Amino acid sequence: MNGSDVDASDMSADLAKVLLSEDEIQAKLAELAARIDSDYAGLDPLLVGVLKGAVIVMADLTRHLHTSAEVDWMAVSSYGSGTKSSGVVRILKDLDRDISGRHVLIVEDIVDSGLTLSWLVANLSSRGPASVEVCTLLRKPDAAKVEVGLRYVGFDIPNEFVVGYGLDYAERFRNLRVVGTLAEHVYMS
Repeated sequence: MNGSDVDASDMSADLAKVLLSEDEIQAKLAELAARIDSDYAGLDPLLVGVLKGAVIVMADLTRHLHTSAEVDWMAVSSYGSGTKSSGVVRILKDLDRDISGRHVLIVEDIVDSGLTLSWLVANLSSRGPASVEVCTLLRKPDAAKVEVGLRYVGFDIPNEFVVGYGLDYAERFRNLRVVGTLAEHVYMS
């Protein structure tokens, strides 16, 4: 096995269950990319990835695209108590380019409460783009606190804490090629 072959079996003792396999994720990203290719044909979209979680989703989604698309990144931090977001957001890394007149597609790994994403959509919309839409690999409908228009959704998942495919627990597990839930011993220790 080489370093690029990290899969669920490498960390199987730390996973309670695998929700989505690598094949399921790649098939869904190919499907989303085909829709994006069709919807943005001739529009020169700007894909905005939200760091850190969306790095892997963004990389694989863009590789499935046949439309030329620029990419840029934002990093935001939301404040709240513990693991709960309040929706109060601070920009840690802003876009490197002006987006006025551009068709912007925010790429997310997961949407749960929607508070931070709602703020981000409003912030980017205030900068004069032609459009702002959202693509997310995962959505937790039962966790939503605000309604955010999501144009492209890969999978709806239960309101459980998930890791893998960019999602982390204490900065670990992002490199898994699957999405799964953690075994209790990981977060109880």
